[in-house]
Amino acid sequence: MERKLILIACLIGLVFLFTNTMVFGKTFKLGTVFPEDQPDSKGAVLFKKLVEEATGGGIEIKVFPNSQLGGPKEMFSQMQLGALEMGYYGINTFAWIKGGEAFEITAIPFLYKSYDSMRYVLTSERFKPIVAKAEKDTGIKILNLHGDTPPRGLTTRDRPVWSAVDFKGLKIRTAASPTVLAAMKKLGALPQQIAFSELYMALKTKVVDAQENGSITVKTKSLYEVQDYYMKTDYIRDIATFYVAPKIWNELSDKEKKILFDASEKAGDYVTELAQREINNSIEFLSTKMRVIIPNNQSIRDALEGVFEPLFEGKKWPVGLLKDVREMQK
Repeated sequence: MERKLILIACLIGLVFLFTNTMVFGKTFKLGTVFPEDQPDSKGAVLFKKLVEEATGGGIEIKVFPNSQLGGPKEMFSQMQLGALEMGYYGINTFAWIKGGEAFEITAIPFLYKSYDSMRYVLTSERFKPIVAKAEKDTGIKILNLHGDTPPRGLTTRDRPVWSAVDFKGLKIRTAASPTVLAAMKKLGALPQQIAFSELYMALKTKVVDAQENGSITVKTKSLYEVQDYYMKTDYIRDIATFYVAPKIWNELSDKEKKILFDASEKAGDYVTELAQREINNSIEFLSTKMRVIIPNNQSIRDALEGVFEPLFEGKKWPVGLLKDVREMQK
């Protein structure tokens, strides 16, 4: 009897030790915005595979692509309430929720020169306090900023845009973003808000002259049929980001946190490779359907100097941050 009690006590001790080093039998839901055949969602599937392998099935990841769990705002809310464990979508969207307003700086037109330079800035020592404050204010953990997404470009019908002066008088359908609207108005364009579902017909019937989606969207939505020029402005960039609900993150051991981060690094590498391949393929395709132009983006950046600071500094992001971001890319 005594030996049996000792054996039971040892087993209980082993179970206690195991459960304190590895979350056993946990299932995490992970939501993405794009369809399952897109790079972000494929990256989420790889992340799932890597985590499950590294934990021996101790952590199971269930991926829900194509906004099955809602859009970014809805998923952020679910994470804050503890109803969703993880999300994987753009860092631009972090600005949409209370406490994440400083990340509006990630959607500044013509600010980031490449994916690598944007990731360098957002993972720099200068940006660490911005991330930490947003995590504290929103309650959501940014696990990793990694995964290229197609940058936004510009298409026009009758005339190309070579430099800043060519925006004047251009009727352009844009996203309803305060930074985009401020930029377009400064450049002399006439920004219009039109539902995406109505965009093709609006271009065809000349309600607007131009629009600013990226090359993949122009290809898949056949916008090249009603536009003549594609300008590779790459003027708004984004980084796919792994977000984690606070309750889940706080319950993970250091070992588990490292497993999740390492998996997110490999998944982000994979997403970046896929996205850049798709971008290149779409540009190659569009070059057979319309004229592809590399505009003078520096002339546009110069024209936008001083536009955003009085509107957003000290209100959305800390004073001086925009200047620092520019300096870090020189």
